[in-house]
Amino acid sequence: MTVAIMFQGTGSDVGKSLLVAGIARALSNRGLKVRPFKPQNMSNNAAVTPCGGEIGRAQALQAKACRVETSTDMNPVLLKPQTDMGSQVIVQGKIWGNTNTGNYWTRRHELMPTVFESFHRLADEADIVLVEGAGSPAEVNLRSGDIANMGFAIAAQVPVILIGDIDRGGVIASIVGTGELLQQEEKDLVRGVIINKFRGDLSLFKSGVSIIEEKSGFSSLGVVPYFKDARKLPDEDAVSVQSGVSIGNSAGEKDTIRVAVPLISRISNFDDFDPLIAEEDVELTFIHPGDVIPAETDLVILPGSKATIGDLEFFRAQGWDIDLLAHVRRGGQVLGICGGYQMLGTLISDPQGIEGEVASISGLGLLPVTTVLTGNKKLTEVKGHDITSGETITGYEMHVGVTEVDETQANDISPMLSIGQREEGVQLSTGQVSGCYLHGLFVSDNYRAAFLNRIKKREASALSFEKEVDVTLDALAQHMEENVNLDKLLLIAGYK
Repeated sequence: MTVAIMFQGTGSDVGKSLLVAGIARALSNRGLKVRPFKPQNMSNNAAVTPCGGEIGRAQALQAKACRVETSTDMNPVLLKPQTDMGSQVIVQGKIWGNTNTGNYWTRRHELMPTVFESFHRLADEADIVLVEGAGSPAEVNLRSGDIANMGFAIAAQVPVILIGDIDRGGVIASIVGTGELLQQEEKDLVRGVIINKFRGDLSLFKSGVSIIEEKSGFSSLGVVPYFKDARKLPDEDAVSVQSGVSIGNSAGEKDTIRVAVPLISRISNFDDFDPLIAEEDVELTFIHPGDVIPAETDLVILPGSKATIGDLEFFRAQGWDIDLLAHVRRGGQVLGICGGYQMLGTLISDPQGIEGEVASISGLGLLPVTTVLTGNKKLTEVKGHDITSGETITGYEMHVGVTEVDETQANDISPMLSIGQREEGVQLSTGQVSGCYLHGLFVSDNYRAAFLNRIKKREASALSFEKEVDVTLDALAQHMEENVNLDKLLLIAGYK
């Protein structure tokens, strides 16, 4: 019998991913072999696995919590939105195809055998599998053909824990209401509830817990206080960056390095910025649509995008192209990562219509490069060094498209990075504008220190980003041990 338990939420962004990561580390600390599993995910924040596939970033964090390498089996179906109505579908790490919303929802049941294949491979190597749902099981209009929530739980006969977010309000109604909308066979699988993100005096909510248990019939496995260090861990999707403005520890201080990231509509791999946010003297601001890039900005970073041409049009529609040119004239620095690198060039062509109907578009013209989008997607972990500082870097590439340099301007530019035997990226000879395809480059502590020092002279911080993530996961695990009945959870999962 497979030992597994599934965590489903009363809605999106209730904290399922973080709870699973914390419980995974807690059970790993107890000596169990734990594996994370999310049948279907929707996110443009992805990670590359050692085998050259891609999965949701949340499952990569959960794998780290389990102290194991990532695997495409941990997230066999990943939807990466390209437009409001269409997504790229990744199945077991590779492109399955592009689909519009209606077409996918009518065909998704076809992927259940693949989902089960991945699930059973993980179960064969684990003491327990922690399964994470997507969205909410109360979305009954999407019940037919479901592979993400109760559709999977029923097929696999996995017990379910329902998670409610008290921070957003209405947690009693959301849990009780979700139970009312479930079919009886679905409701029978729900074996408990966890109330997440509690703030204040817990004694004031004891009656609330009793009401939830009485009205829903689900027993409580715990009320989890808000975990303030959650910001130190990667987010699953763009909800957090879309709801915040400035992030950092040093707003308003004289020596602050001010970084601006335009919040394009299909931003991807935005966890690239987490190491910068963690630096005490960095203030990072996501610039929302309609807002201007502040004049006092030191560095503008154009982020990755799941739809580069569409996002370049979106960028111009906000007037950010004008702001960016003014920033450069003032002597400010610019970095483009992946899709942002492509945007900084002179031309982006899409002859195969990979992103849509627009065949080509003029770039921002700050780097002498041109890009042709191709059907082949590059997915690889890499290691190299920064040519300017000589510091070692690690990261990953995840992109479609081939970018070529205009050799007639070779005197004005130089490569940005060296990856093995090849050069990667371009920078102006002044160092003011640069771009590359490498995601995750700021995780490398020495490189990050050297890069920031080029913007403002500073003492290198003592921050070890990867170590801080690991320390935070241990703190999260302790948080789960103190506030969730993990012994009862293990019994529900069938662990003896």
